[in-house]
Amino acid sequence: MNTIDFISKILWPPLWEGLGVSVRLIVLAIPLGYIGGVLIASGRVYGNKLISSFCAIYTLFFRGTPLLVQLFILYFALPSINIYLSPFVAAVTGFTLCSAAYHSEYIRGAIQSIKIGQMMAAEAIGMTKLQAVLSIILPQALRRSIPGCSNEIIYLVKYSSLAFMVAVIELTGAGKIIAARYFEYTLVFSVVGAIYLFMVSVVTLALHNLEKKLAIPGIGR
Repeated sequence: MNTIDFISKILWPPLWEGLGVSVRLIVLAIPLGYIGGVLIASGRVYGNKLISSFCAIYTLFFRGTPLLVQLFILYFALPSINIYLSPFVAAVTGFTLCSAAYHSEYIRGAIQSIKIGQMMAAEAIGMTKLQAVLSIILPQALRRSIPGCSNEIIYLVKYSSLAFMVAVIELTGAGKIIAARYFEYTLVFSVVGAIYLFMVSVVTLALHNLEKKLAIPGIGR
């Protein structure tokens, strides 16, 4: 069997199915991780001592431990305390929790870059602290954090390959199965790598356009 036939008849069908799983993982984890990052960053900056400390410890744990270890805890360790997650749910949960920790640092830095005078001015015209944060601070901070958060989103596209370690047959997992069955590791993983490169390129372009569209006039590029 020549290379073209191998790719079209044997390799591509399972890779296509695995790609669908990867896309579902990414599409779920990106918004959930971003929302979690916003909440953690806000809690760390504006929360009371207890909330701020919890957010700091959360960030320290999920940024300080390998994502693969976190996935193993969710899928293999939690059953010991009678908490059972399906492979897909464990993967999405792990990606979300880890991504939220990294997003929170980008967003926290953006929040703290907003001059305190804006909060004081909002309170001076009768707005509550919550209203000022939601209406004035966060809209600016989220726009400023786009470059950093874009990096995390791109990393997440590639992190999705770790889902195979908790029995999710996504793109990399499907490729590994075919490669082991036919001993075509170079060809299979070259194709898998090309697919990831395409996905990352598409996401990078989309995020670049979003950054340009939401750029704050007069503040950098």
